[in-house]
Amino acid sequence: MTGSLLDRALRLLELLAEHPAGLRLQTISGMLLIPKSAAHRLLAELAQYGYVRQAASGDYMLTSKLLTVGYAWLGGSGLGDLVQPALDALASVTGELVRYAVLDGERLVWLLKAQGARFGLRLDPDQGMEAVLYCTATGHAWLATLDDEAAVAMVMRQGLGTLASQGPNAPTTVRALLAALHAVRVRGYAVAIESSAVGTAAMATPVRAAGDGRVLGVLSISGPSVRLTEARMHMLAEQLAASARDLALLMAQEGWRGWAPERPPIGRGSFPPAEPVRRRAGAAE
Repeated sequence: MTGSLLDRALRLLELLAEHPAGLRLQTISGMLLIPKSAAHRLLAELAQYGYVRQAASGDYMLTSKLLTVGYAWLGGSGLGDLVQPALDALASVTGELVRYAVLDGERLVWLLKAQGARFGLRLDPDQGMEAVLYCTATGHAWLATLDDEAAVAMVMRQGLGTLASQGPNAPTTVRALLAALHAVRVRGYAVAIESSAVGTAAMATPVRAAGDGRVLGVLSISGPSVRLTEARMHMLAEQLAASARDLALLMAQEGWRGWAPERPPIGRGSFPPAEPVRRRAGAAE
């Protein structure tokens, strides 16, 4: 792998994040396609700054410093103070997992969540996961606010059909994806059943700025497909929409503008608008 020192260092951090149990120096060198000596220097530098440590086994792994930096950023943004009470309330009413994903450039990342399931089957994915656009309700809710050309371009840049282990109902062609987005615009919210993973289901809707209609994020409800059936999701649709509207009004009152690009929303129909990477299958839609 060629590239600047910064490029190599960031790729190294991302690689170690995908392997929390750690990796050997030779493995790191091979996966990043750089000499062992270069990999060792990078690891030593990152260890000096507290981002990497070497276990007794010799494996290199991340420390908690990146997590500390991330939580400091999230806490300082004020987003949690705004959104978390709304997530908690919706989770309590639905008894399912409720999450809020934010737009960060072309990435859609789940940053906050509330677990409403108190017993039985429950989904509990990690925060900070990037939504796979082509097969998640969260991804479809956002893509449906774009025109078809922009939505397809976004998906192709991230990767279509690239999830390591997707559900049987995932759209794997452009035709199937566009049909799914059309259904979202007609219905008014996204529904995914066994799309990103077997046994999971979700519904999602965008949270749009009260003033100009920009999409600030996506609010979703997820659960096991045996419990969160399509009929039940339709029953919860108005509750989800009301929560999204309340959240948008609260954000407007607090002056929250989010990280979405400053551009006018584009979309069609009754649902108004507001390099591929490796991904592991997550217990989420």
